[in-house]
Amino acid sequence: MQIKHMFKSGKPLFSFEFFPPKNDEGMINLYATVAALVQLNPSFVSVTYGAGGSTRERTVDLVSRIKNEIGLETMAHLTCVGASRMEIAQVLDRLQASGIENVLPLRGDPPKGEEKFVAPIDGFSYASDLARFVHTNYSFCLGGACYPEGHVECQDRQRDLENLKIKVAAGIDFLITQLFFDNKDYFEFVDRARKTGISLPIIAGIMPITNVAQIKRFTNMCGSTIPTQLLNRLEKVQDNEAAVLEVGIEHATQQCRELLESGAPGIHFYTLNKSPATRTIFKNLKLAGYV
Repeated sequence: MQIKHMFKSGKPLFSFEFFPPKNDEGMINLYATVAALVQLNPSFVSVTYGAGGSTRERTVDLVSRIKNEIGLETMAHLTCVGASRMEIAQVLDRLQASGIENVLPLRGDPPKGEEKFVAPIDGFSYASDLARFVHTNYSFCLGGACYPEGHVECQDRQRDLENLKIKVAAGIDFLITQLFFDNKDYFEFVDRARKTGISLPIIAGIMPITNVAQIKRFTNMCGSTIPTQLLNRLEKVQDNEAAVLEVGIEHATQQCRELLESGAPGIHFYTLNKSPATRTIFKNLKLAGYV
């Protein structure tokens, strides 16, 4: 089912994001993790590309198996990195042949060791270019990434919104935000997006904190910030894994509750391939009647 049609129910969507492991053992473990999500009945599951498209084959294989064997709706990430138009078309052909209906076109991060993104020969420079190519040549439902705190490479938030508007016009059907930890950033972003003329559903991207050093690295890379009060709580218990997990789950659960109460059309969990925290948050929301 195309994700854009799921919004018609009026109920919030809940989705989980995973990345393809680099070896067969990791794939087996991840497959079991995703299979266990069936009982939670998520709206969809998304699978990322590795850096530089390094896990392209595993992404295609994983989304196909999740859709056709486990029975969960899926969305495949697709990037501009390291691939020509022909190579991207071959991936899209395979996804289409496997019954995949949803794709998330992204520019992608520069390959490891490179500071700046360089468009491949006969490839694409921006996510909007890739989205336009997919929209023109295929019938996939297209998601789009957006950045409540601004793109890490664009310090001008209004310009970032104008770039997003170009991407939306290229054929995007709904949006998913980069991770954030202060709901004020989400609400202000949605308000600015609406004033800019962007009317698509904007799903909130949530990453439960399970490791302090790890989340500091992530926020530094993607340009997100951790509120001072939350960071202080985490640093006080950073050597206690269970305590960090408790703080992370509590904060993310409260985030989700406030977002849903204020009308967010969905929650997208960045799981880092670890489902216990997101499963607990999801169950908390279900017990409280938000699901």
